[in-house]
Amino acid sequence: MNENDVVIVSAVRTPFGRFDGVLKSILSMDLGVLAVREVVSRIGLDPGQVDELYYGTCIPAEYAIYTNVPARQISLLAGFPEKNISLTIDRACCSSMTALRLGYRAIKAGDAEVVIASGAENMGNTPLIASAAKARWGVRLGPIELEDVLFELGYGRKGFAPVATDAGFVAEEFGVTRQMQDEWALQSHGKYFRALHDGKFKAGEELMRVEIAPKKAPIVLDADESPRENISLEKLAALQTVYGSPTVTAGNAPGLNSGASAVVLMSRRKAESLKLKPLAKIVACECGAGTPKYMACVPAETIGKMFAKTKNVISDIDLIEINEAFAAVTLVSLKMLAGNDSAKFEELKQKTNVNGGAIAIGHPVGASGARITMTMMYELIRRGGGTGVAAICGGLSQGEAIMVRV
Repeated sequence: MNENDVVIVSAVRTPFGRFDGVLKSILSMDLGVLAVREVVSRIGLDPGQVDELYYGTCIPAEYAIYTNVPARQISLLAGFPEKNISLTIDRACCSSMTALRLGYRAIKAGDAEVVIASGAENMGNTPLIASAAKARWGVRLGPIELEDVLFELGYGRKGFAPVATDAGFVAEEFGVTRQMQDEWALQSHGKYFRALHDGKFKAGEELMRVEIAPKKAPIVLDADESPRENISLEKLAALQTVYGSPTVTAGNAPGLNSGASAVVLMSRRKAESLKLKPLAKIVACECGAGTPKYMACVPAETIGKMFAKTKNVISDIDLIEINEAFAAVTLVSLKMLAGNDSAKFEELKQKTNVNGGAIAIGHPVGASGARITMTMMYELIRRGGGTGVAAICGGLSQGEAIMVRV
C-alpha cells in the first residue's frame, strides 16, 4: 500500500428502471442528483471536500430542454459548494468509466484529492424532436414530422451502421452464433436472480432506494426492473433480429433503461486522514478506440492495451466484467482474450459477469461504466479480495478498461 494509491471509498447506484417503467418520466439529471447525494452521505463526506465531479451521459436530447452543463447543474442541485469543479462527459456508453479514469488521473497528477465519478441516463424520457429547419424557421400549413433520436441511436443519420448490426456481423466473423448469444442472455438473467436470492442486490450496498415525490403519487424503487425469470431459450430463439443484424435481438441485448451511478475516489493519504476505509484500489485505467464496425472487439483490445502497461495477463484476473451492450460484445471480447483457445474461452466465461450483466440488470448508457466497476468490486469484497478487470465499449468503437484490487 502506498499513500499515493487511488482508492474507492464509496460506490452506489440507483436501481435501473425499464424503458416504460416507474422512472420513465424522471429526468436523468434528477437521478444523478440522487446518486451523488447518496454516495457522499454514506460515508459522511462533506461535499465541500470534493475537488472535482465528473458526470457521464450519452443522450443529450433527453436533457436538452434544460440546456447544457448537466454536471454543473447536478453539483449545485445536490448541494455542493459553488466552487466545486465539474465536467460533463459524453463518450457514449463509456462515459462514467471515462469519469473514473479522469478522476484517477487527476488524483495521480496531484491536481485533486477527492473526486466523484458519476453518470446517469433515462432513455425512456428522451423526447421526439422536430428539426430546426422545419420548426424554428417556419413551416407551411400541415403536420410537422417528428424524429425519434433513439432509433438506431442516430448513427444512421451520418452514414454509420447501427451498432446492433455491426455487432451481429462481427459475432459471425468470430464464430459466436445466435444460439451462443441467446444462451448467454438466458444465463445473465439466471445469474442475476441467484445473486438477488443471495442478498447481493439489496438496498444499502451497491443499490440505493429511490424515492421521488412528484405532483401525483410518490415513486419508490428499490430493485432493478428489467431482470426476467419467465424466459427460455425457446422464447429467445423466436425473437426477430433488429436493424438487419444477423444475430442481435431484443432478447440478447439490454433494454433502453434509466438509472444513475456514482463513485467517490480519493488518494489513500486523504482517505486515511478522513478515517475512511478504502473499498478497493484502482490499479490502472485505460482508454481505447478502433474501427467503428468492430465495437465488439474494443473491450478486449482496451484490456490488452492496459495489460501491456501493467504487465498482467488475463490468467492473473479473478473476476471480469465486460458490459453486455449485446451478448455478442461480451462473447467476442472473451474469445479474443482467450486467444481463440476454446478451453480458455470456457474458463473465462465462468468468471465473467458472475452476478448477471446489462442484459438482465439494464444499460442506462451514461451510468453503466461505473455500474460494472462497482458490481465487480463488491463481489471481490464478498470473496475476501482479489483482482478484477472491467471493460466497456461505446458507440463507433470506443473503449474503457479499469483494473481494481481488493
